[in-house]
Amino acid sequence: MNLGKHDMNTLLEMRNIKKEFPGVIALDNVSLKVQAGEVHAICGENGAGKSTLMGVLSGVHPHGSYCGEILFQGEPAAFRNIRASEKAGIAIIHQELALVPELSITENLFLGHELARRGVIHWEKARSLARKLMSSVGLNEDPDTAVKHLGVGRQQLVEIAKALGKDVKLLILDEPTAALNETDSEHLLGILRGLRQKGITCIIISHKLNEIREIADSITILRDGHTVETLRMNESVDEDRIIRGMVGRPLGTRFPERKAKIGQVFFQVSDWTVRHPQVPERLLCKAIGFNVRRGEVVGFAGLMGAGRTELVRSVFGKSYGIYERGKIFKNGQELNLNSVIDAVRAGIAYVPEDRKTLGLNLLDSIKATIVSANLHGIARACVLDHDRETAVAEQYRRSLRIKTPGVNAGVATLSGGNQQKAVLGKWLFTEPDLLILDEPTRGIDVGSKFEIYNLINELAAAGKGVVVISSELPEVLGLSDRIYAICEGAVTGVLDRAEASPEKLMKLMTATRLQQKKVMEEA
Repeated sequence: MNLGKHDMNTLLEMRNIKKEFPGVIALDNVSLKVQAGEVHAICGENGAGKSTLMGVLSGVHPHGSYCGEILFQGEPAAFRNIRASEKAGIAIIHQELALVPELSITENLFLGHELARRGVIHWEKARSLARKLMSSVGLNEDPDTAVKHLGVGRQQLVEIAKALGKDVKLLILDEPTAALNETDSEHLLGILRGLRQKGITCIIISHKLNEIREIADSITILRDGHTVETLRMNESVDEDRIIRGMVGRPLGTRFPERKAKIGQVFFQVSDWTVRHPQVPERLLCKAIGFNVRRGEVVGFAGLMGAGRTELVRSVFGKSYGIYERGKIFKNGQELNLNSVIDAVRAGIAYVPEDRKTLGLNLLDSIKATIVSANLHGIARACVLDHDRETAVAEQYRRSLRIKTPGVNAGVATLSGGNQQKAVLGKWLFTEPDLLILDEPTRGIDVGSKFEIYNLINELAAAGKGVVVISSELPEVLGLSDRIYAICEGAVTGVLDRAEASPEKLMKLMTATRLQQKKVMEEA
């Protein structure tokens, strides 16, 4: 094997990597070079091959299942599995965290690498070392705490601490901040800066270009399974420059223009009050009222834990929480939505923020996923028409540009963004009057975001009502005709598009109900 001359400052080099799956070439002649002690970002649209490339590097796709060469620390690497790459000093943290919720922090940190002698685990030694590892990432918790009681941000820190316990030289993070709020995201970026100072090299895959600009020393852009370019980060490399490399064209604006044609109120919720399912004395929704007009995009803004998701899930057939009181009206008629089936039959659809748990059955095919919420739409005389099923799935595959060799492929084989499109297709096939989108672009690249924004505009133009929940204020502001702010389970204000601004929204999002009147006067 002729690997040529090796640069001593280069920790990792991947040359001419090609990886094929049945019916699709995921990677084609991809090359990557990462310098020791840097934070190297990998960007690209969903389906560009980012996660597949890291799977090749980490042994998820073993040596022999791909073509090309890998050099790690100047030596040829041929990892047959994850354990082999970990032994070499490579650790990968996937977007879907690989922790066991029921086990403690200590147990998770040493799972598979238990501190044992003659088959007996030395728990005191494990807890002591766990505290040191936790301290290194700023995690101040009891090491006996079950992981299921930690928020996503702290679970990320457990994963990083676990990697540090394996004497990691190269840490790979796949969308590490996708599910985090701004505070947790900034803390995690601070951890990465600290690791860089200690000489640990990091590769980060992210769609949050502002974070890439903030943390990365260099960036490699992939498009359609090919390497586009590698850039050293400097003042001349702005977000527009990165986007141009990712999508092959400049995006003149992040949000497509729309001339809204807003009609009358057709959906209304009043006095909506819901209690926590495990802690009944805690109110999740406090006498909330809102409405949606035909052709309107209504945004909901709030900090993490404000109650946005709890509100829409409880409205969607009382699928979350303990209903106490409140009414829902559509076209002036009161609705009794006591189940998800009731909500779907009433013309309401909900795309959840957690697509893999609440939006998909990962054992299904793409076509089974798309028709699953409306089997009547493919039935003839109560018998499923499989030709009709295939035709419907193909229609949405084309219209939503789902990247897949065919609709018979498993939905689990799709990238995150394409899975999101499959969930959208599933609910669009129900032909809803009201579509509720909960974090619709989380973990999705800018090109796919633009396609989803266009879809939202098309639905509104067709007279549908669209509700959008997003943790990204620019997204809420860029899409919405009106924006409701929520804080501590209560609506603290509503702003029209023309008067809304990040500052006004943030005031409302942090206001208590007693401050509401004053804040609204200032707004």
